[in-house]
Amino acid sequence: MALTDDQFERYARHLILDEVGEEGQEALLAAKVLVVGAGGLGAPLLLYLGAAGVGTLGIVDDDVVDLTNLQRQVVHTTAAIDAPKVDSAAATVRRLNPDVRVVTHNARLTAANAAEMIAAYDIVADGSDNFATRYLLNDASRLAGKTLVTAALLRFEGQLFTFKEGAPCYRCVFPEAPPADLVPRCEEAGILGALCGVMGSLQATEVMKELIGVGDSLAGHMLLYDALGPTFHKIKLKRDPACALCGEAPAITDLSSHAGAV
Repeated sequence: MALTDDQFERYARHLILDEVGEEGQEALLAAKVLVVGAGGLGAPLLLYLGAAGVGTLGIVDDDVVDLTNLQRQVVHTTAAIDAPKVDSAAATVRRLNPDVRVVTHNARLTAANAAEMIAAYDIVADGSDNFATRYLLNDASRLAGKTLVTAALLRFEGQLFTFKEGAPCYRCVFPEAPPADLVPRCEEAGILGALCGVMGSLQATEVMKELIGVGDSLAGHMLLYDALGPTFHKIKLKRDPACALCGEAPAITDLSSHAGAV
């Protein structure tokens, strides 16, 4: 894929990076990334992946824009209140960069549709806000051989992971979801709006690194951010030989265990 004159100008700051250059930018333009969730994490993810020229962005979300979203979900505007989030986010990305093909999936990710959705993309970026979807995405991505870049946040803290073949998966780190009353959701505990921008931008960076093939992959590590510190901690992870998904005797070989869970 040869870059056009407009693309040379648009992506000039990428092209002068030795680690990116024309080859890296062409890789981004040819790439397909599925972003699950057009909320706090999905908003900066979509903006930066779109601005970077990722050729195809899929957006999965079944929610509509609410006034309470606008404190952090910067891909949406006040005028988009009550509109489907996928439509609002797609319109913003298209205005930002006409090079990007946006595919909207106005649906909730389930065991019935996850494998088919993921199959059409190179990398999955998880911006969901619940454990059921995180486990489903982890299992579906690993079974499909797709790299998954996922983040989570609450109040003033964030976590970031990359899960790929040969490295620990989400179940190696968290074999089971915690009790529902132990980890409150953001509508119960609150969240600093700009934290979404920090973690979503880091997530977008890791997605682009994987697509271009530069730098050190975050796979095999967990990155923790405490905004009040402010501190970053990078923790090495180990594969669990007893992991139900990627262990020595996996019990999970399809998505049937997720039926009705999401």
